[in-house]
Amino acid sequence: MLRTRPLVCLRPLFRTYATAANPHALVLLEHRDGAIDSASLSALSAAQKLGGEITGLIVGSSDEGLTALLHSSSPQYATPLPELVSPLLEKILSEGTPFTHVVSAHSSSAKSILPRVAARLDVPAVSDITSVEHDTSSNSTTFTRPIYAGNAIATVRAPSSVHLKFFTVRSTAFKAAPAGSSEVEAKAIDPVQVADPPTEHIKTELTKSDRPELGAASRVVSGGRALKNAETFNSTLEPLADILGAAIGASRAAVDAGYADNSLQVGQTGKVVAPELYMALGISGAIQHLAGMKDSKLIVAINKDPDAPIFQVADVGLVADLYEVVPELVKKLNSQ
Repeated sequence: MLRTRPLVCLRPLFRTYATAANPHALVLLEHRDGAIDSASLSALSAAQKLGGEITGLIVGSSDEGLTALLHSSSPQYATPLPELVSPLLEKILSEGTPFTHVVSAHSSSAKSILPRVAARLDVPAVSDITSVEHDTSSNSTTFTRPIYAGNAIATVRAPSSVHLKFFTVRSTAFKAAPAGSSEVEAKAIDPVQVADPPTEHIKTELTKSDRPELGAASRVVSGGRALKNAETFNSTLEPLADILGAAIGASRAAVDAGYADNSLQVGQTGKVVAPELYMALGISGAIQHLAGMKDSKLIVAINKDPDAPIFQVADVGLVADLYEVVPELVKKLNSQ
């Protein structure tokens, strides 16, 4: 069995066929080492907004013991490359499918898989949605999604004439599905063998840390180009992050300069976060960075430049030298 919190509201597969009044969503559940990603649980919450049945799809290697939900096991799925998973999803959706919606987190993998299958089936795909509403009377689904680096919100409606709708979910816009004790029916799906796949998985490099995962952390401390170098970046941010129990993030400028790993990048081309607390240290606030963190509940900015754009979105702003402020802040927090 998967080592994860129990999934809720996942009803038996193929029990009833979907109608306008009974939508049925297929949720692609991503996992690592048998644990379902928190972003996929947010996608599950979004699927619940449709008001109908939900079925999960899990793809993995045959040695992972996947025995829950709709699943397909094969050694070729040990690392689920889009070129290998897409044919499987297309097969599921082409053979008398009862599904009206296909849902996933807006992850790197899903962004490669869902558009491929949608194009093959000639149906629309909406990416990075922040809200979803389904009208059972008209069988239309309405989404909102950020555009222009989050400076505008687009409203998109898929009409009833569209029999199948694909969408990916911005995980920060939906709470992860809570733990529950619902039982589900398992159904195995034969893998689709791909002869001579065009890509090959070489290796996976993961950055391991005892700190919270950046995308799901409730507190984030981020540094920018003002941190000078990797050593200064770590020595300045780590004590503060440790005492706050926070994840560490970085601006693109800091990542490009080699101060931090690209897995820590926050922004339009990095990770989108919305923690309870976001601290921006030495970050000017380029529009691409703001797109990745401006939905944070409380934004604290420290910068020497009083005209830095970060102050336009900050709830608390301090014009000061971060090298003086941060050690003093750590000292004060330690004394509490």
